[in-house]
Amino acid sequence: MTTFDCSTPVVMSLSSHDPSGSAGIQADIETTASLGCHCTPIITSLYAKDTSDVKEVVPVDATLLIEQARAILEDMPVKVVKLGFVGSVANVEAIHTILQDYPHLPVVLDPVTNVCNSELLDAPAIIRATESLLLPLATIATPDLVEAHELAQQADTIDACASEILESGCEYVLITGAKRTQNHYENSLYGQKGLIKSYSWQRLKIFSHGCGATLAASIASYLAHGLRLEDAVEQAQKFTWHALAASRRLGMGKRIPNRMYWADKNNTSNQQVAAR
Repeated sequence: MTTFDCSTPVVMSLSSHDPSGSAGIQADIETTASLGCHCTPIITSLYAKDTSDVKEVVPVDATLLIEQARAILEDMPVKVVKLGFVGSVANVEAIHTILQDYPHLPVVLDPVTNVCNSELLDAPAIIRATESLLLPLATIATPDLVEAHELAQQADTIDACASEILESGCEYVLITGAKRTQNHYENSLYGQKGLIKSYSWQRLKIFSHGCGATLAASIASYLAHGLRLEDAVEQAQKFTWHALAASRRLGMGKRIPNRMYWADKNNTSNQQVAAR
């Protein structure tokens, strides 16, 4: 009988390859590694992208995506599945088929729609397929305010957005940026009985790309370590806030989160962590 090293949880990430390292697969690898997990990256699409914008998107063939995922699922004890940008309707359908065979696995869905809106892809079809096929299988979805409205187009309030998303079968939804003031940024966690908790964070004066991927991957990592969902959500927000506070300007566009902030003794975010 094979004995596994269970001290290092395995998180499967299905997402895009972002060559700038801001979001997508690299964000998931860095986040899970930083939090003591091992990431198995399944590529859903390829970007031509820099720190400013996306120039081209090429979805991976759905058959190859299935082969990538099944090879790992049949070989390694995956604890949690994290879904990012999937690239095409065919890939949504492929992932739906895979997840149905592993109903015991928690699924963290980051419903990325901003790439769709670049008009490089068939945005409405991908969003609707995500809504009908992936949301019902998700343990938690982590849309920002814009994404929440795109997934719940009949809703006119934050609470209504959450309710419509949860009606799909998704167990929990964390809407980021549900309320914003000059100094604070509020995220709201909802379950089947309504609002569970709202979290207020100091609003950073810098803008980074990759915060959504970092948040979803960190929730997946904490779940893989065995934390309760509410605890995983709270810890993941703390991790993401510090990664954003320590973000670095590595290109001419948006800053990139420093997901290894705790290893840098010179950054202010790390000093704040040590002081707490």
